[in-house]
Amino acid sequence: MKSADIRAMTVDQIDDEVLKLKKEQFNLRFQRATGQLENTTRVREVRRDIARLKTIAQQKRVGAKA
Repeated sequence: MKSADIRAMTVDQIDDEVLKLKKEQFNLRFQRATGQLENTTRVREVRRDIARLKTIAQQKRVGAKA
């Protein structure tokens, strides 16, 4: 997910995307624990996407107050 795509979203859309990715992260953790995870790089991608979404959401929230 690109930063430009995220910046085009509203804060509510970003929050929804974070929830979706957290569910995916949960499922990936279970797959890894049971040995069913094939694409191990997806764990890292999801974690970084969540961080990117949260960072931009926080920037938008602070920017809206100022």
